[in-house]
Amino acid sequence: MNQEEHAAGRDNSAGEAKTIAGESADTTLKLPEGSCDCHVHIYGPFDRFPPYNAGMYSAPEEHPVEALLDLWDRHGIARGVIVHALGAGPDNAATYDALRRYPDRLRGVAILDQDVTDKRLNELNDAGFRGVRINLFRMNGKKVAAGGMTLEDLEALAPRLGERGWHAQLWIEVGDLAEIAPRLEKLPLDYVVDHMGRTPVAWGVDNPGTRDLVERLKTGRYWAKISGADRNTQTGAPYTDVDPFMRTLVEANPDRLVWGTDWPHVGHTPETLPQENNLIALLRRVVTDEDVLHRILVQNPRALYGF
Repeated sequence: MNQEEHAAGRDNSAGEAKTIAGESADTTLKLPEGSCDCHVHIYGPFDRFPPYNAGMYSAPEEHPVEALLDLWDRHGIARGVIVHALGAGPDNAATYDALRRYPDRLRGVAILDQDVTDKRLNELNDAGFRGVRINLFRMNGKKVAAGGMTLEDLEALAPRLGERGWHAQLWIEVGDLAEIAPRLEKLPLDYVVDHMGRTPVAWGVDNPGTRDLVERLKTGRYWAKISGADRNTQTGAPYTDVDPFMRTLVEANPDRLVWGTDWPHVGHTPETLPQENNLIALLRRVVTDEDVLHRILVQNPRALYGF
């Protein structure tokens, strides 16, 4: 199904969409025109893109790009960024296919091998990929998820990524960032720290990693995604315990922040599965200045991902 066919299909369910978006009748849930969801994943359809075993982050069912676009349409989200997930299969194929079919709405973040060819890099760049994601995520010194790209992979690829204007997205608990920053900052890249630094709320907003991230955001070379509240929370929805963390990053440098839902929330149980309305409500609670909200949701994604 191409973009026009998908849009036509949505027209037939306009009444249903309005009912579902009755959530959006609450002005605290409205998003600015042109808003961007900068962190999502897609999986499948499995007959074309078979799932890959990624442990706790494996997808038990399909979540294709059409389901993503329907979700965005219900919530007034214009465009977004697919972060290719290990569980979506090798070679970025599912994400590449989605970007080729919906070029106006989508950009991508890839997982690459060091031996990727220049031809393939150019194909990915032309399709709308703008970065790679590096798996540096440890908790209490222990690696959380196997697979993905390493720091050594990034160092090997950095010259070619830099030539294409790509960035590196860091899946990392920011308490580990200071140790590797000297290696990162030798490379010709900017960095995006996802999920607010993946720091558990129980560690307190004044933890050393968050303080370090605040200072790095002020340099302009680092960005952060104010996403992942459901991963960091201690109390669960509506994630009010995450408010101070998000507010701290907004106050540090709103011009280096983007927002994301992390749909479809793989790894959650049915009881903890986030609802997008709660994630949007969290954003609106913390970012009350409409100009700042517009920068985070519209202007910053344009600058970072080239919409």
